[in-house]
Amino acid sequence: MSEASLAKLRERIHALDKELIALIGKRRDLVIEIGNAKKELGMAVLDPAQEAKVVRRTAEVARELGVDEELTRDVIWRIIASAREAQAGRTSWGPPRTEGEERSE
Repeated sequence: MSEASLAKLRERIHALDKELIALIGKRRDLVIEIGNAKKELGMAVLDPAQEAKVVRRTAEVARELGVDEELTRDVIWRIIASAREAQAGRTSWGPPRTEGEERSE
């Protein structure tokens, strides 16, 4: 393997990372949209049974594609949690705050 080959592999990872991040954002936006629709319909926004069903379904897809199921579950749960926080007005983007540090918003 040459350094040029290594650089090309890294470029491919960078491109995939951008796609992955865009898809995560789109998925999160859809979850928020669903929550807003449920509010308008007078339905409970929080639906743990549906969330668990989604996580099971994504783990099944991961298994079919040969992708790490636990990693997939972790990612989907984190996206769900992020959407919950956004719907509750508690979104906290960025790295965790250190003790005593104020978040600028």
